[in-house]
Amino acid sequence: MPTPLSVLDLAPIAEGSDAARSFRNSLELAQLAERLGYRRFWLAEHHGMPGIASAATAVLIGHVAGGTRSIRVGAGGIMLPNHSPLVIAEQFGTLESLYPGRIDLGLGRAPGSDPATARALRRDLVSDPDAFPQDVVELMDFLSDEPQQAVRAVPGRGLKVPVWILGSSLFGAQLAAMLGLPYAFASHFAPAQMMQAIALYRATFKPSEQLDKPHVMLGFNVFAAETDQEAAVLATSMQQAFVNLRTGRPSKLQPPLPGYLETLPAPARAMLDEVLACSAIGSPATVRQGLQDFIARTGADELMITSQIFDHQARLRSYELTIWD
Repeated sequence: MPTPLSVLDLAPIAEGSDAARSFRNSLELAQLAERLGYRRFWLAEHHGMPGIASAATAVLIGHVAGGTRSIRVGAGGIMLPNHSPLVIAEQFGTLESLYPGRIDLGLGRAPGSDPATARALRRDLVSDPDAFPQDVVELMDFLSDEPQQAVRAVPGRGLKVPVWILGSSLFGAQLAAMLGLPYAFASHFAPAQMMQAIALYRATFKPSEQLDKPHVMLGFNVFAAETDQEAAVLATSMQQAFVNLRTGRPSKLQPPLPGYLETLPAPARAMLDEVLACSAIGSPATVRQGLQDFIARTGADELMITSQIFDHQARLRSYELTIWD
């Protein structure tokens, strides 16, 4: 059986467009992914980013789940330091009550924003990423059959929404293994410690009520088109986004620029080579080979495909060309 493929969507806001259009596009992409046989459709929490509309992640998950029938819909992820565990338990308890058996809850410990935005999110509360393991355990307790806390999540209690740990370092791998949870690694933009994290997670995994053996999902960028040349042009929108972000100029998703890489100084090229190392750009044959080589190298149990493409129709087509036959 082929390795399952899933979709990671940031609800991108393209230059000249707006969040309302982004949300319609996300739903259309999720409906296509469902028809094509992708396993999950996840949305990621980001704040204060001109080109990303998925800030109210649980709300958007409800929008997508309500417009689909069978595909699992979830968070990839909720940045737990931004929230109280009880609020997230109630939000995802609500989603699970509305769409039973279809909701995933991926949790990350990064704030997903700059310090000023993090303060605005929590206001007088201090966001402490070091409290992340305790917060995860507290959240899982809220969703359990017999919570140990006096407060109850209503809805939430007893719904056992599947929890995933997200990460880009060894910390998340250790926590996921210790708690016996599935692990999703952000190799689509931070691949440096990927192989170490996978090895550590698998070596130290302890079975749990939710999961009896390790399950690794890896992020992977795909830009698929009819030809390698066309796909290379599509990828320049994502490349521009990273360069703009790393130089302190976050922007909406820009139109593709043929020859963009050749205009960049060597340090910017090196940065892109590093952060986007886990990518396949090209025709269906090129992308298929890239996926197969990546799976062979990592032993991934599942891939989470992200395709930050400016033109919505081209993005839909990229996912069509990517799915296994």
